Amino acid sequence: MPHGRGCAIEVDPTLAENPLDKDYESSGYATSTKSLAAAAAEYIYENGRRYHAYYGVEKNLMPTDEMEQERLDINHEIFMRLLEGGLHKAPLRNPKQILDVGTGTGIWAIDMADQHPNAKVTGIDLSPIQPKWVPANCKFLVDDAELEWTINSDTLDFVHFRNLALGISNWSHVLSETYRCLQPGGYVELADTGLAVYCDDGSMWPDNPVNLFCELLLEAMARSGRESVSGDLLSARLTKAGFVDIKVYPMKQPFGPWAKERRLKEVGMLTLLQSEAAFLSYGMAALTRVLGMDHEVARKICHDGYQATMNKNTHMYGLHYIVYGRKPVRSNLEVRKI
Repeated sequence: MPHGRGCAIEVDPTLAENPLDKDYESSGYATSTKSLAAAAAEYIYENGRRYHAYYGVEKNLMPTDEMEQERLDINHEIFMRLLEGGLHKAPLRNPKQILDVGTGTGIWAIDMADQHPNAKVTGIDLSPIQPKWVPANCKFLVDDAELEWTINSDTLDFVHFRNLALGISNWSHVLSETYRCLQPGGYVELADTGLAVYCDDGSMWPDNPVNLFCELLLEAMARSGRESVSGDLLSARLTKAGFVDIKVYPMKQPFGPWAKERRLKEVGMLTLLQSEAAFLSYGMAALTRVLGMDHEVARKICHDGYQATMNKNTHMYGLHYIVYGRKPVRSNLEVRKI
């Protein structure tokens, strides 16, 4: 059993009343969202999607167009429900300087700025896709976290990373800079979703198309110097960088509203709403650019994976990991030696 899977999620019995109806729509759940039209800008276009280009197309395998922005905002709602309305797990106390790395649409940074009006929140990303109207204590910069940071040492209270498995290769350098810039006692938090799918009740067969999609995506990540996410991996990264008091929180994220518990049912519904876009976002560049697949073959693999999540009789879920650590506080002896 993978670390952190814990107790099985209880299935909503009402969804099993008509097992011949395989999709969620037949059970009364809407499963599509309206994609926004792409705006004209200077980006790289592949497979009908727009990708980061400012620091090089290879920096991030994820698109940055309006469809992806909509998906990221839905994802934010998913993570808030997983956190029962929270924005992080790190035990912050009156933070003054907060950095959100890979801020995307900036929605997490904006919410943090609203929640901590006395803090200065900065979000950085490869593309300037954040809104112009933000809280006075929030700002966004176009920057690459894998370059040298221009932030002064020992100044930040909290550094936040979320879903950057396909966006960062040199984690050793990034976390070294994080450690340097955090003040003693400051926190770093890594939040990322694993690329494996689980099932506790035997309702998912080994040949499920989602499994093929995940296997190919993991192969593409390995070829591009990126590692498969797990709680142990994220914890090891923080330990290697020198952080202490590391805590790991694995959270089950159902595909579809099959869970009985209301919170997980909402998570599953939102996951399903962004599922079609997610398979295309995670899959197309990885399968075509990295693995060299034909466009149509890659699109079919993504489509088949998405369709498999629509089957209400298959109770699958992923694992979202949140791991935080603290920069040690220097002892009086260490201060005297410096």
